[in-house]
Amino acid sequence: MENNRSLTQGEFQIIHPNAAGIDVASQMHFVAIPPSRDHPSVRKFGSFTQDLHDIAKWLKKCGIDTVAMESTGIYWIQLYLILEEYGFEVFLVNARHIKNVSGRKSDVQDCQWIQQLHSFGLLNASFQPDLNGRELRTYMRHRKHLTESYAAQIQLMQKAFEQMNIKLCNVLSDITGKSGLAMIEAILKGERDASQLALLADIRVKASHQDIVKSLQGVWRNEHIFELRQAYDLYLIFKEKIKECDHQIEQTLQQQQNTSFDSGQNKGKSKGTNKFDFNATIYLKKILGVDITEIFGISELTAMQIISEIGVDLSKWPTPKHFVSWLNLAPNNRISGGKMLKTKRNRKKNKAGQAFLMAAFTLHRSNHWLGATYRRIAAKNGAPIAIKATARKLAIILYQMITKQVEFCPLPIVDYNQLFKERKIKYIKNQALMLGFQLIPS
Repeated sequence: MENNRSLTQGEFQIIHPNAAGIDVASQMHFVAIPPSRDHPSVRKFGSFTQDLHDIAKWLKKCGIDTVAMESTGIYWIQLYLILEEYGFEVFLVNARHIKNVSGRKSDVQDCQWIQQLHSFGLLNASFQPDLNGRELRTYMRHRKHLTESYAAQIQLMQKAFEQMNIKLCNVLSDITGKSGLAMIEAILKGERDASQLALLADIRVKASHQDIVKSLQGVWRNEHIFELRQAYDLYLIFKEKIKECDHQIEQTLQQQQNTSFDSGQNKGKSKGTNKFDFNATIYLKKILGVDITEIFGISELTAMQIISEIGVDLSKWPTPKHFVSWLNLAPNNRISGGKMLKTKRNRKKNKAGQAFLMAAFTLHRSNHWLGATYRRIAAKNGAPIAIKATARKLAIILYQMITKQVEFCPLPIVDYNQLFKERKIKYIKNQALMLGFQLIPS
């Protein structure tokens, strides 16, 4: 059996002599090991749980200590976890990085190619969180799906009102607020008098009583009332399921610190219709050591989405540049012959990176230095580039806060404008000198 020291073969150096490659599919997995370890060196296994344990036992028997597999759909998840339980170092590899090789048209050749590349150290492992992080990520992703379904039912209620020419959206900013829900429940109970329904409006509604009455005068049709009732019932169901999901998220956060907090004492810090049913900020600050919700644009929900994707240990990314590159927030520059080629858009999606992009989009009217940065870049290069550039700044701020354990200390807008003014004057002076002129202050 080969030992663990590096061997050479041609111009390549074998980095992982005890490497295996697995081509993952929905119904079967093809596993390849070095030919000297067993015969045959490529075997086919099923996808049942016992088959996954058989894969791990065979690899242990053959002296394998590291395994590379293609990330295909969700079929790799349980195999990945079982191999980790058996003590293997598992590399989950992006299929895009190894697909562009001609002549490999079968699963057998695929797994052999993966094993060969991995033995030479040519594959990079995709980031995977630990068990606690994976659990939190699952809950957060599930919560997002519930929220999307929840929002879809609100749209269906709005559609039912429009079909009956009930212009409730013209006088209420949110039909699922206190006033809107009271009116919907009254309508479903049989109330059709617009003046009586208008009395259910809260005193904080800015629209006049006459406008509310007019908005509630429409054509009441049974089919649209039925549609409204169905959407409202599903809306309540999804709302309750989101609360249950929030409870699971809170329990997971408590387990990470092996403690519990009275989250109700500060309940209500987060704002918005999709806010948590508990105060997540107190948990995040305890786990991370800093309050990342103080960053401009990073709400409680956005912070939880980001942490559920990246985890709490950022040492996996040595520098902020590595971090923003993984988030797909760095420019995709290509250089050949010493010249910058046309920038090609990187189409890969990163859920944490998209959370930063959404946070950056909310800053376009903000009165602080990040908002000013956004508007300055947008005026020159357009909104999409400004959003990505601002999201990159947010990611670097979060990285520095967590790794260096420093609180968010924003630059005052007056100081930022002054620094930008000085840089602009310096640039203009240099341009004037290049043209043989000299600027004189007026």
